[in-house]
Amino acid sequence: MISVTTPPARPSLRDPALLLATWFGAGLLPKAPGTWGSLAALPFAWIIVRLGGPDALAAATGLVFLVGIWAAGRAIGATGLEDPQLVVIDEVAGQWLVLLLAPTTLFHYALGFALFRLLDITKPWPACWADRQVHGGLGVMLDDVLAAVYGLLAMVALRWVLP
Repeated sequence: MISVTTPPARPSLRDPALLLATWFGAGLLPKAPGTWGSLAALPFAWIIVRLGGPDALAAATGLVFLVGIWAAGRAIGATGLEDPQLVVIDEVAGQWLVLLLAPTTLFHYALGFALFRLLDITKPWPACWADRQVHGGLGVMLDDVLAAVYGLLAMVALRWVLP
């Protein structure tokens, strides 16, 4: 006997948790929602840094990480999936962490974007461990932030090499 399951309904963005989890709907875009989430994070990072500097981006990253644990947990409950692809607030926190000390230039932001996407996809240790072992909203957020630490370190190292 073949079991047929109905995919979960598309969550409503009227729920503030799901609005944030999808980063205002970016996670609902077709094909590669993580990439869309990272792209959607870039203008916010630029504005935050221009208005408040790297300290403001660090504070915003921490806030998005904490809110993301709650929002991702709610999205898990709404979809019934362990790590729903529509949740991209984890990409926002990770992308912002990579850009934390980057100059606000198109080149540096494009480089930070590419680095984060590579690291988010490949998940170097301990991100791969967190991806497998930590569950719930914290698990969704933690693996991206751990991967982003490598991106932040790479961006800092590149500042020594590139003007």
